[in-house]
Amino acid sequence: MSHTSVNRGAHQTPHQDLHSEQGALRGEHPGRSRNPVIKVADLAWLEFEKPDLDRAEVFARDFGFAIAARTEHELWLRGTFAGSPCMVIRRGRASRFLGPAFRAAERADVDRLAAAVGHTVRDIDVPGGGRSVTLFDPSGLPVRVVHCAEPLPALPGQPPLTLNTGIEPRRTNAPQRPPREPSRIQRLGHVVLETRTFARTLDWYLDTLGMIVSDFLFLDGQRGRGPTMAFVRCDQGGTPVDHHTLALHLGPGNGYVHSAYQVTDLDSIAAGGEYLAERGYQRSWGIGRHIQGSQLFDYWRDPDRFMLEHFADGDLFSCDLEPGWAPMSASGLAQWGPPVTRDFLGTNPSPAKLREVMTALREDNELDPARLLGLMKAMSS
Repeated sequence: MSHTSVNRGAHQTPHQDLHSEQGALRGEHPGRSRNPVIKVADLAWLEFEKPDLDRAEVFARDFGFAIAARTEHELWLRGTFAGSPCMVIRRGRASRFLGPAFRAAERADVDRLAAAVGHTVRDIDVPGGGRSVTLFDPSGLPVRVVHCAEPLPALPGQPPLTLNTGIEPRRTNAPQRPPREPSRIQRLGHVVLETRTFARTLDWYLDTLGMIVSDFLFLDGQRGRGPTMAFVRCDQGGTPVDHHTLALHLGPGNGYVHSAYQVTDLDSIAAGGEYLAERGYQRSWGIGRHIQGSQLFDYWRDPDRFMLEHFADGDLFSCDLEPGWAPMSASGLAQWGPPVTRDFLGTNPSPAKLREVMTALREDNELDPARLLGLMKAMSS
């Protein structure tokens, strides 16, 4: 009997098979916490350090960010939508990811979370001001929860093209000529993190920040050991939100994998990609359409080798949709598009990667030889 038919008999719901061929089997991870400390509303921004803020600003403008604020030591980037900035880059000796900041639904949630974990609420230097509390997830990554006092106002957006898609044309006597210009970023969509402590880290985000799982991925032949990747969204009740605001996967590393920024449409992705290619930036993978989340995607490397994604047309889920379950594989990353690259998968061999794997295998964590072999098989399948 298939996993799907077992699940139908035990847990029939109106959402069965809506976004995944398989649902949970009896006793598997429910994908949410029964009593989280708070429920964050969204991802606010990401924090980085880089030694060259001028170079970072050139790439940011080419990629499609607007500049929210710039000082000698900080660069705040934003999209066209009203709200918080997307990213802050602080001057530092080396290029590194400092951590994510999540937006609290209310100011009181910051105070409640600080009291629950015994940490102090502090003022933040975000444009417009605000308050935050800093925590650490089980992998050791700093995580801020913030409440901004004054959201940034909206900027002029990049209008979507009018498309002729059927028997009722919407565009006549008007040729399409999308400008060759940067894709204008609308907002920050999600961040993907790698962790050696996947199960504990996932539960921490569900229990502490009230996030819920949209989709689990598991290794071939190892489903009984639990999932190795989760696409996690915020819980805003009946209000639909991004399929994933955070994605976590088990691996030998700890930290940043990539971040994703919404743009208007496919033409914005493609024309913006041509603009980046003409300026010598490296495409990591794309253009294509994902399976989990359904986004149109295009991945690029910035001059500091961080991976960033342009995306459009992603899935939106309300709180009542149950997690889907699917096997992890490289071929399962896209519905269509070019073959996934080794650069995107992070499987390019290097001495640094080998040291990372050997260190992870020596430590007390969730990455054992069977898990590592399963991941290697999945990334080559």
